[in-house]
Amino acid sequence: MFFYLSQFLSFLAMPLTLVILVLLAAFFYIPKSKGRKILGIGIVLLLLFSNPFLSNLALLAWEPPYKSFDEIPSSEIGIVLTGVTNLNKTATDRTFFGRGADRITQALQLYRIGKIKKILITGGQGLNPTNTYSEAELLKRFLMMTGMPEADILIEEKSVNTRENALFTKEFLEKEGIATQQEFVLITSAFHMPRSKKCFDKVGLNTIPFPVDYYSHDVKYDLPSLLYPGPWAIFSWQLLVKEWIGLVVYRLVGYN
Repeated sequence: MFFYLSQFLSFLAMPLTLVILVLLAAFFYIPKSKGRKILGIGIVLLLLFSNPFLSNLALLAWEPPYKSFDEIPSSEIGIVLTGVTNLNKTATDRTFFGRGADRITQALQLYRIGKIKKILITGGQGLNPTNTYSEAELLKRFLMMTGMPEADILIEEKSVNTRENALFTKEFLEKEGIATQQEFVLITSAFHMPRSKKCFDKVGLNTIPFPVDYYSHDVKYDLPSLLYPGPWAIFSWQLLVKEWIGLVVYRLVGYN
């Protein structure tokens, strides 16, 4: 129930949702003068949320700094959070990736250069997928196709949110007799790292953050970045607002 409620509340607070509601209010508001004022607020919001320069500045302020491979100490296990595959496209011979494939590909790079000895993938099926396999299983198959030994791939496939990623990962480690006091490399998208790190800290797992899949980019002062509205900018704000709401809700219910 909490999972569905949090999804609905996040939708209501999305920037694009707010803009649409304001514009609808202007459309149905009878007094023309007041309607124009409301419409003006909606237009300003739309321009602000669709500005790529402003959305990129917000992402740069939120996402943790990039870390080179050399900055990561050698560890036994790297923990990869899922949310990177297309579970609504079923295939039996491959894995379809969405945005966020860096999580698994850069985990594989850490493994290949000897920074981690095993990869633990945590993540189930999420919300109403058509694919019957868990994300953890799909990513395991991908790693095995690259030549990675099955013995070095661990999967936890029950979790459906970040809190459960942390909680069920700890339970899995304890069940497998793996020491939970050691340091683990935590691998997830940069925008998602602050909430993920807090969740793993809360359950008592010591993690070294390795943020990947950056949505921000270097600041550019060209005309398109400064003035041209773009839907990707609105998406960036939705991504950030959802993450901020997640942090607040998790704090209120004691998840971080």
